[in-house]
Amino acid sequence: MPVRQSLLALLALVLGLLAGPVLAQDRGRLVEVERIAVPGLPDQRLTIWLPPRYDAGKRRYPVLYMHDGHNLFELKNSNFNKIWAADQAMLAAMATGRVEPHIIVGIWAPGNDRYRQYLPKPAHDGASPALRGRMEAIAGGPVISEAYLNWLAGPLKQQIDRSYRTRPGPRDTAIAGSSMGGLMSCYAFVMRPDIYGRAACVSTHWPLVMPQPGEGADPERLALHQRWLVDRLGRPDGRRLWLDIGTGTLDAFYPPYQAAVEAGITAKGWKRGRDWQGTTYEGAEHEENAWARRLPEIFGWLLRK
Repeated sequence: MPVRQSLLALLALVLGLLAGPVLAQDRGRLVEVERIAVPGLPDQRLTIWLPPRYDAGKRRYPVLYMHDGHNLFELKNSNFNKIWAADQAMLAAMATGRVEPHIIVGIWAPGNDRYRQYLPKPAHDGASPALRGRMEAIAGGPVISEAYLNWLAGPLKQQIDRSYRTRPGPRDTAIAGSSMGGLMSCYAFVMRPDIYGRAACVSTHWPLVMPQPGEGADPERLALHQRWLVDRLGRPDGRRLWLDIGTGTLDAFYPPYQAAVEAGITAKGWKRGRDWQGTTYEGAEHEENAWARRLPEIFGWLLRK
């Protein structure tokens, strides 16, 4: 008996030592939803990240919706062999103690339909015939961002809230994206304040179409952003908006547009540092590695308790 008890004690010790690192290395888990048929839209796909210990308890979680979900988590799915590492950024933000664990819902971009799915419909509809023609040449079909937003804020959110332990209110629901996804995140934020109380618009593609070398800020597009975004913004009422740009590659065209939007937001009574944050990253290029480097900072400000 003493020998058997000693062996059992040794086995328990070994199992305990093995279990410790396993629990310590809990980095959350991914859930793949490979095809969702949505009327009026291309088929949609999701990659969902559930935070550490999600399966071990009954806690309810805030949710962050992110565009270009294929570029968020795993290199094997990415377009350019680069990712945002959104799960690692969330873990880093959580480690500060100022950000709660969030469920991240990554919505994949639908290939060639990405532009017309992310281009805010009011920006398209309010453009001059010449600018609208340039947009439509890129879109290759009808602009479907309104239908996309209706799905995001309606059936998709309802399904996520039914399927996972979420906190569904707007202060616990955020949306984020880069480039055209930054425009789409701003669009969702201003059109559906009842759903999205937080938004991050990263390296937002303010020119709307591909800018030409030497092109400066276009007065028409500056006025468009005032109308479709700033004029619809409303009061802060506890909401938070993050806007950022780099200064390299495509982002080099963005500063005058960003400055105009920031000025408009300030004029609407939004207080910088409390209600919104605008940041310029000198030398940062328009690509996933640059966004990954600043994502913990974005999460730390946008999602703080």
